[in-house]
Amino acid sequence: MPLDPDSSSPAPAPPHRDWFFPPAPPFLPSSRARIPRTPFPSTYRSSNPYSAYSLADRRPPPTPRSRSRSPHPPPEQQQQLTPPPSTPPSAPRRRDPRYAGVRREDVRTAASEQAAPPTSAPVHGRKLAASAIAPRWSGVLSAAVILLCLASLLRRNFSLHDQVYHLQEQLAVATAKLQACIVDPSLDTSSINLFYQDANSTTQNRSLKNLSLLISLSVLYAPLLILKYVDLVSKIRSSRDSEEVPINKRFAYRVDIFLSLHPYAKPLVLLVATLLLIALGGLALYGVTDDSLSDCLWLSWTFVADSGNHASAEGFGPKLVSVSISIGGMLVFAMMLGLVTDSISEKFDSLRKGRSEVIEQSHTLILGWSDKLGSLLNQIAIANESLGGGTIVVMAERDKEEMEADIAKMEFDLKGTAVICRSGSPLILADLKKVSVSKARAIVVLAEEGNADQSDARALRTVLSLTGVKEGLSGHIVVELSDLDNEVLVKLVGGDLVETVVAHDVIGRLMIQCARQPGLAQIWEDILGFENCEFYIKRWPKLDGMRFEDVLISFPDAVPCGIKVASYGGKIILNPDDCYVLQEGDEVIVIAEDDDTYAPAPLPKVRRGYLPKDFVVPKSPERILFCGWRRDIEDMIMVLDAFLAPGSELWMFNDVPEVDRERKLIDGGLDFSHLDNITLVHREGNAVIRRHLESLPLESFDSILILADESVEDSAIQADSRSLATLLLIRDIQAKRLPYKESLVSHVSRGTFSEGSWIGEMQQASDKSVIISEILDPRTKNLLSMSKISDYVLSNELVSMALAMVAEDRQINTVLEELFAEQGNEMQIQPSDLYLREEEELNFFEVILRARQRKEIVIGYRLEAAERAIINPTDKVSRRRWSPKDVFVVISEKE
Repeated sequence: MPLDPDSSSPAPAPPHRDWFFPPAPPFLPSSRARIPRTPFPSTYRSSNPYSAYSLADRRPPPTPRSRSRSPHPPPEQQQQLTPPPSTPPSAPRRRDPRYAGVRREDVRTAASEQAAPPTSAPVHGRKLAASAIAPRWSGVLSAAVILLCLASLLRRNFSLHDQVYHLQEQLAVATAKLQACIVDPSLDTSSINLFYQDANSTTQNRSLKNLSLLISLSVLYAPLLILKYVDLVSKIRSSRDSEEVPINKRFAYRVDIFLSLHPYAKPLVLLVATLLLIALGGLALYGVTDDSLSDCLWLSWTFVADSGNHASAEGFGPKLVSVSISIGGMLVFAMMLGLVTDSISEKFDSLRKGRSEVIEQSHTLILGWSDKLGSLLNQIAIANESLGGGTIVVMAERDKEEMEADIAKMEFDLKGTAVICRSGSPLILADLKKVSVSKARAIVVLAEEGNADQSDARALRTVLSLTGVKEGLSGHIVVELSDLDNEVLVKLVGGDLVETVVAHDVIGRLMIQCARQPGLAQIWEDILGFENCEFYIKRWPKLDGMRFEDVLISFPDAVPCGIKVASYGGKIILNPDDCYVLQEGDEVIVIAEDDDTYAPAPLPKVRRGYLPKDFVVPKSPERILFCGWRRDIEDMIMVLDAFLAPGSELWMFNDVPEVDRERKLIDGGLDFSHLDNITLVHREGNAVIRRHLESLPLESFDSILILADESVEDSAIQADSRSLATLLLIRDIQAKRLPYKESLVSHVSRGTFSEGSWIGEMQQASDKSVIISEILDPRTKNLLSMSKISDYVLSNELVSMALAMVAEDRQINTVLEELFAEQGNEMQIQPSDLYLREEEELNFFEVILRARQRKEIVIGYRLEAAERAIINPTDKVSRRRWSPKDVFVVISEKE
C-alpha cells in the first residue's frame, strides 16, 4: 500500500547521497588549459645543450622591476633583439608562443632601463609594485575561496548525517503509526501529514543554518587574513621609496594607547571578547544542530562559563564546535583571572608604595626626611595627647615600607596619634594634592642633609610649589633652613604663610648662651618640649583693664611673661612694663603645662617687699675655646663679642690652616674692625689627637665649645663620635693638670662613681670649666648624661622641638626669635641672693614681685641639691626658706 495519497503520479527519483563537490569557480584554470602563466622561462632543455636558444635561456631572469605587462614589444626593440641569422638554432625546442613576447620584452625592458636616465625610474614605481603584489592577491583570494569551499563541504557533510539520522527516526515513527492504522483503520492519519510538514520546514531552515555557519567562520578568520595582508594595501597606495609605517604597526600602536590611557579598557576588551565568543559559538552551534538560535546562544554561554558542559554533545559537528567554544571559554577565564589578579596586585602595590590618596583634614603634614623626624613626631604626638590624638602625614622621596619600618624602630609612644606615610616629591603638585595639602593645619618642610645651599634651594622650590596650590592653604608653613642668609628669600616667596626656623643659627646662639650660663640647655629643653611647660597665647576678657604687674600673680597654674598687643597689629612684647594696662583684644603669653590647664583667679594676698641689695654683677674678661670649624662660625663670633666683657679672648683650635681662616671669616661677613670686646687667638691642630690638645692651656679656659666639625657635619654618628672623643681627651688632660681635691668630689654627689675613678677625676675638672658639646644624634645623649662631665646641647632634638612648637602655634616663633637674638630679652640664671635676704621666707608669687623691681620675670628655680630646674611650679602660695645656693630662672633684658 503506497504512502503517497496520489498513487498515480510517478515516484520521484531517489536523491543522490554521495559527496557533493561544487564546480570550480570560473576564474580558476581548467584542466584543459595547462599552460603555465608564470613569466619566467621554461626549464625544458633541448637535445642540443649548446645551441643559441639554450644559451639564451640560461641567462639569469630579469628583475621584477624590468618586466612589463605588454604582450608585444615595439618593432624597434624586436629588430634589436632578433638573433643573428648566421647562427640558427640547431634544435629549437617547443614553447608556448604566448611567452615569447614576454621573454623578449624582458630583454627589451632591461635595455631600455640601461638607456633611460636615472630620473625616469620612479615614474613607474607604483605600477611595478602593483604588478609584483598582484600574484599575492590572487593567492589570498584563492585561499579564501578554498577555505569557504571546505567550510561548505564540512557543513554539507554534517547536514547529510543529520538528515539521515532525522529521516531514520521519522521513518521509524511513521512505520509504527502505519502498523497501528493497519490494525485499527479508524485511527487518525493527521500525524502522518505532520511528518511531511516537518520535512518541509527542515528544508527551509537548512539554508539559514548554512548561512549562520558561514558567517561564524568568516568572522573568525577574517581578522587573521586582514592583519596578515593589510600591508599590501599600503604598499599599493604608496610609492616604492616612501617610508610609511605599516598599517598593522599603527593599529597595534593605537590599541596600546587605548589600553594604557583608559583605565577600564582591559575589562571592556575582555567583555567584548566574551560576547563575541558567545555569539560566534551560538551561530556555529545553530549551524550544526537542530536547536533554535536562542537555545544555541544559551548553550554557547554554558560552554564558555563551564568547559565541562560540552561532554554531553552528540555528533561530530556539535562535538567539534562545543570543544572549540570550551577552549575559548578557558582562554577567556584565564584572561579574566589574570586581569583580576593584576588589578588586586596593582592595588596592593599602590597601597604598599604609598600611592593612594590621603583624605584627612586638620592634620599635620611633614615634607621631607631627616634625622630630626623622630623627635618631631614625638613632640607633635605629645601635643595632640590632650586632643585625644591626631593625624600626622609624612611624605618623602623614599619607599613607604622603609619609612614605616624606620618609624617603628623609634622608641616612643605616639599617644593615639596616627602616622601615615606616603611616597612622593613635594615639588610635584599632584603628589601634594595626594596628601590633602590644602586641608592641613600646619606644613613642616624639613631641611635635607648635605650642602646647606642645596638644602635651602630645595626648601625654596618646595615653598613655591605650596604657594602654587590652586585650592589654597588653610594652614601655615614652617620651613627649616640651614643658612641664615637664605631666610629673607624664603620669606619673600612665601609671604605671610611662612615661618622659618634657621636650625644652625639657633643652635649656635643657644650654645653661646649655655656656655655663659651652665644648666641653661636643660631649661631650654624643658620649655621647648611638650612634656613639661611651654609657651601659650590666649585672650582673657576678664583681665581687660588690669595692670601687667597684677596679671603676673593672677594665674596659679601659669607664669605670664608677655602681651600680644592688639592695637599694634598683634605685636608681641616680652617682659612689658608693670604699668601697662591690658586693652580689649590683648592676649596674654604664659608658660603653662597645656593650653587647657590654666585660667586666671582672684589676686592672692602677697607681701611685696624690697630687694636686699641693688647691684649689678660686673662682667669680667673670659677665655673661651672653640674646638672645630663650624659653617656659620663668623655669626657665633659676632654674637659672642656682644655678650662678653672687653678684654676677653676667643681661641680657635681646628685643622683649617691659619692663612685660610681670615679669608673664610671675611667671606662669611665678619668685620674684624667691629670686634670690640674679644681678641681672636688662632691655633692649628686636630681636636682628636692628644698631643695637639696638650699644647693648649685647657685648664685656663672658662668655657670650651666643642663644635660639630664642618667636614663631618653630614654624618651625625661620625660628628658625635668626634665630639665625644674630644670631650674625653680634654677632661682627661684637665684632670691630670688640676690638683685633685677629694672634698670637691664628695661635696656634690654626681652619681655612683668612686672618687678614684677616671670619671670622678673628670667630674672634678668639669667644676673648673664649662664644656658645651654639640650633639647631633639623640643616642649620644645617654652617654653624656650618665657620665655628667659635660653640659651638653642636643642639637637635632632642640630644633625638632622648636619646629613642633611653631607648627602648633606660629606666634611662638616671634617669642623664640627674640629670646635667641642679640637684642631684646633673653633667658638667664640668677643667684637667689639678688631677690631675698638670708633666712627670709617667701612664696613664689612674692619672688616674682621682687624680681619685677629688676625688670625681670621669674619663671622657675633650681634648688641647691637638685639636678634639674622646676619651671612653672605648681605651688606658688606656700612660703619656704630659700638657700643662698639656690638659683632662679628669669627672663630679662640683655645687658
